[in-house]
Amino acid sequence: MKSIDVKVSGDFHGIERFFATIKRSYVLNHLDKYGRMGVEALSAATPVDTGKTAASWDYEIKSTDGHVTISWTNSNNAGNTNIPVVMLLEYGHGTRNGGYIEGIDFVNPALRPIFDKMAGDAWEEVTKA
Repeated sequence: MKSIDVKVSGDFHGIERFFATIKRSYVLNHLDKYGRMGVEALSAATPVDTGKTAASWDYEIKSTDGHVTISWTNSNNAGNTNIPVVMLLEYGHGTRNGGYIEGIDFVNPALRPIFDKMAGDAWEEVTKA
């Protein structure tokens, strides 16, 4: 496993400035790229019946209190409910006639390569000479 060792003396002004720079120059600029990659991967991995769920992926980037998050969302709901179809596909669901349809774990395998690329790219950026 790779690690970063940081030694600090005095105040944290320098490290705070460093992380602010990283946040502005790397994180915000690159998360859009990873968001698009995630949407493509999730769309390709989503089980297809009508194709509506696969076409309903999107992402959002939020920055609050010094934290930046990326979230992938799917806007396709089951019928006239607020139940996301992607949740039914991922975790399984009961049917009207009392049966059960087992879920298919497709979200995690689709996003794993994106997370690995994000981590690798971040490590490369931090260790640049």
